[in-house]
Amino acid sequence: MSHVKTRRRYDSSRRQDAARRTRQAVLDVAERLFLRDGYAGVTVAAIARSAGVSPELIYKTHGGKSGLMKAIYQRRLAGTGPVPAYDRSDEMREHHTDPTEIVRQWGLLTAEVTAELTPIRLLLRAAAAVDPQMATLLERTEDERLDRMRHHARFLAERKYLRADVSLDEAIDVLWACSSTEFYELLVMRRDWPLPRYARFITDFMTVGLLPR
Repeated sequence: MSHVKTRRRYDSSRRQDAARRTRQAVLDVAERLFLRDGYAGVTVAAIARSAGVSPELIYKTHGGKSGLMKAIYQRRLAGTGPVPAYDRSDEMREHHTDPTEIVRQWGLLTAEVTAELTPIRLLLRAAAAVDPQMATLLERTEDERLDRMRHHARFLAERKYLRADVSLDEAIDVLWACSSTEFYELLVMRRDWPLPRYARFITDFMTVGLLPR
């Protein structure tokens, strides 16, 4: 009996791992096709065919194209490290008491995540012009980003790290601007700034805009 139970647990774990790999492979294919052909130019059938799965599986696991876009966005939002960027950010700020170092770390994380997210945000912005579901998703992700920046600004205010003449609302706006698609698009995508230079710019912008001189 012990052998049977152990085998069943192993088989279940193996099936779950295979299902996870399949979901990730589908997202990889969907992201590549969306970025190449645009959201409107890709069908679930085309994604399924390229991924080697059935359209029914995609509808079951992701709920169609809009669900795929949500999952792709969330995957990019986590950044490139083994630990999601937002978890790294919260953990970092609890271990540092120097506001300059906290802002420097935020600059690095902002550059990392923005580099990952900007192609998807631009895709989402284009899709939102013609698809109500994508418009809703775009609005929701922007609201979530604003909430995250509000979270950071309140932390700075509660720790009394903000410069005396900087209000909470102004701090939110500075952080909101630094995490925007527009900054990255202008400087990195159009002016070919390397990512380290962009990270320094974001750090300097936040330091001057938020902290005591």
